[in-house]
Amino acid sequence: MAWSDINIQIDENDKKIFEKICGELGITMSTAFNIFVKAVIGQGGIPFELNSFHINKETTEAISDVNTNRNLFGPFRSRKALKESLDA
Repeated sequence: MAWSDINIQIDENDKKIFEKICGELGITMSTAFNIFVKAVIGQGGIPFELNSFHINKETTEAISDVNTNRNLFGPFRSRKALKESLDA
């Protein structure tokens, strides 16, 4: 089998994370890309769903609250206690 080189551009931080994950899996980045290429060929397309996913401001704020332990309520000992908190 003859080999061919491909050059791609990727965000520097993404590359570092990708390289770390590949290392944890015991494969090189080149091997990971080859796996992806074979999957595309085998499935006749991208091997996962592509869609436009946008997180709205309210969801972004809720994620931030969870990550910083702000505006969290509970745990609740009963459904009644949860409902009372939601209705307050």
